[in-house]
Amino acid sequence: MPAHVNVAVIYYSSTGTVARLAQQIADAAEHAGAEVRLRRVAELAPQAAIDSNPAWAANAAATADILEATHEDMLWADAVIFGSPTRFGNVTSQLKQFIDTLGGLWQQGRLADKVYSGFTASATRHGGQESTLLALYHTVHHFGGILVPPGYTDPAKFVDGNPYGTSHVGGPETPVDEDAHTAARIQAERVVKFTKAIKTGLSMAG
Repeated sequence: MPAHVNVAVIYYSSTGTVARLAQQIADAAEHAGAEVRLRRVAELAPQAAIDSNPAWAANAAATADILEATHEDMLWADAVIFGSPTRFGNVTSQLKQFIDTLGGLWQQGRLADKVYSGFTASATRHGGQESTLLALYHTVHHFGGILVPPGYTDPAKFVDGNPYGTSHVGGPETPVDEDAHTAARIQAERVVKFTKAIKTGLSMAG
């Protein structure tokens, strides 16, 4: 009997693009049979900065009911899918701050042997998407996690062209397109599939 799988989708989004990707990934993981927690990390920017950008303020209001990520979400999860827009080719300070608080759990070995994956967005094409995901994945190696990227494991992946994780090009005025929606589904299904297989295998191995 396949193992029950818990998936945490933990993300940061300023103007809403990554928030929409996060929702799509969460929905796809749930449809694939996982129990899912969709969580946003805490905002670090001052309210004045948020209020100065209508899209940022609108996203903050639209996602206010989504719970903030906690250490308990990490412990609960069998798989964690992190999401962050690019910031100069790297993850945002908001997501990095959450990850940096996990040192105690890491020292206890409680973040190891989980499945991890990631997704991102940038305002411009080639705007640091690959380097952002690769930077994020450095953390997975330190955790002792099991990295499950989408790769080119589905013909649709040759359309969006990112084997490292789901990504989208465009700001708040550019809707998340069908290519990104398909990539989100493929990634979520792959994460759930291999998390089930790993968890089942470990339980049988004793």
